[in-house]
Amino acid sequence: MGHPIGSMHRVRVVAVSEQFSGSRQLTTACLIAGKSLNMAEAKMVIIFDFDRTLIDDDSDRWVVENMGLTHLFNQLRPALPWNALMDRMMEELHSQGKTVEQIAECLKHVPLHPQTISAIESAHALGCDLKVLSDANQFYIETILKHHGLYRCFSEIITNPTTVDGEGRLRIFPYHDLASFHGCNLCPPNLCKGLVIEQIQASMSEKGKSRFIYLGDGRGDYCPTLKLDRGDHVMPRKGFPLWDRLLSNPSLLKADCHEWSNGEELASILLKLVEKVCKE
Repeated sequence: MGHPIGSMHRVRVVAVSEQFSGSRQLTTACLIAGKSLNMAEAKMVIIFDFDRTLIDDDSDRWVVENMGLTHLFNQLRPALPWNALMDRMMEELHSQGKTVEQIAECLKHVPLHPQTISAIESAHALGCDLKVLSDANQFYIETILKHHGLYRCFSEIITNPTTVDGEGRLRIFPYHDLASFHGCNLCPPNLCKGLVIEQIQASMSEKGKSRFIYLGDGRGDYCPTLKLDRGDHVMPRKGFPLWDRLLSNPSLLKADCHEWSNGEELASILLKLVEKVCKE
């Protein structure tokens, strides 16, 4: 399972103290520092993984378990890549007469920590550029964010695209063209998050945005963290695969590392980092 906190010094874990608990305190701190709120806009890009990071569960498994697909899922799991498997699950729901609206209603019950919601709203209010980079899918992410009033906070959602076909079936497609391998052995064929991060970095450098915070938990979040530079920050969820991989390969990471275990810790650490940028 997990490693002792002390071992994380090898990946330059940065202690976060005197946490801010809400947007009003953070906004006040930035103004006292003599910086306008758009200073964060000029300097800070925050990229969230979705499953078990922004939300407190896995959206794919949530639908599988709560819509009666567990048996079929377990049967097909060894034979299909994840992206194709989830598209097959949507086919099964459609064959059972389940509607897209019923899938959306199921997704509205996915747990999301209230302090994570507050932190996202605060960072957005301060002008940070927020993005989602996820191997879930467009429909799931947009449905959940809209339900919690957070969709407006994100400038971009980068994920596997979806559409509803003429028969009313939800279709899930890979982000990358599977006919042309993206060349990364760390990532699944349908999405290399590291490649996406490089594209975002190139775009942001043209606009003068130089600080990145990346929040994630899974194996697919390892590649993008290796693309971060000194002065950037990675926030791995403690005890999850990304955290373990960073412990195993500390010399490869340039960014500062801030571990977290729950939504309360995520919020306090994230807002503290935004405060730091406001004061620079």
